[in-house]
Amino acid sequence: MPASPRRRARTSRSRSSFLRQAGRVAAGIAAAGVLSLAYLAVTVPDVRPLATRPPAETAFMRLRAAQAHGEGRPARQDYRFVPYGQIAQTLKRAVLVAEDSGFWDHAGIEMEAIRDSLEVSLAKGHIVRGGSTITQQLAKNLYLSPSQDPFRKLRELMITHRLERMLSKRRILELYLNVSEWGDSTWGAEAASRHYFRKPAAQLGAAEAALLAGALINPNVYNPGHPPPRLRRRQQIILKRMGMRDAPQPPTESDVSAGADATDERPTSPIETPDPPPSSDEQEPVPESPAPDAPPAPPEPVPAPAQPAPAEVPKKPVPTPTLDA
Repeated sequence: MPASPRRRARTSRSRSSFLRQAGRVAAGIAAAGVLSLAYLAVTVPDVRPLATRPPAETAFMRLRAAQAHGEGRPARQDYRFVPYGQIAQTLKRAVLVAEDSGFWDHAGIEMEAIRDSLEVSLAKGHIVRGGSTITQQLAKNLYLSPSQDPFRKLRELMITHRLERMLSKRRILELYLNVSEWGDSTWGAEAASRHYFRKPAAQLGAAEAALLAGALINPNVYNPGHPPPRLRRRQQIILKRMGMRDAPQPPTESDVSAGADATDERPTSPIETPDPPPSSDEQEPVPESPAPDAPPAPPEPVPAPAQPAPAEVPKKPVPTPTLDA
């Protein structure tokens, strides 16, 4: 039996009421999202002072101090900020190849790396480390926490964008090397180098730099002074990467002093330019005519035809060393 007109009217009103409620819920979610984004944008910290002043402390330093107090331990902090030129090039290069080989090319965020990290996280069923650039890690160390909360991650991306806009790449790398955690309440390359190797950061060798760079993945577990086998394996991988021709090259202090931009510049061959033509007041002298009774000059010898150069045998290309997984 077909439904009565009254039943059809009730069904139509019920459907319309459901659609109105769903629309209000969707509008509320959209409004909450807009307000959340606006709040995050307004509360993004001002990073401009970092261009000229080192941070007195970081969010991670405060976090470790709170953890120490909660466990009844004294909050010790070894933090020494040194200029870019007082950090060995070996450590800069080791950190770049270990943490962010595309640092000089991207604008602070690598979407492909984030996508790969998400795919691995979904496959393993939990959040794995990876996908963060050096600028993102600096934003987290300075202002945030290790939490994997989505809003914290969104805030990290906003701070990263601001760091890249306000600071040079060289300054970002300098800050990162100075505020990174290296375990045992040790912060920055200078303190870590003196703590583990009894030398300033400017004197680090390649093997020591690779150990420090490898420990950044988990500085409270991997001790560069007494490296476990896994850290030794990471050290060897980093050393291989440092020896590859396409490894990133951080600018030296002389490059910075000369005003070179903090990018991964490769030396190029000088372009030869022809000598400029003589100006109108520097005309070449006209040779004098020979005397009338002078003997004629002997004819100039005709040069022999040039022999064709032997064809060169092409050299076999040298294979680039591969990196072990």
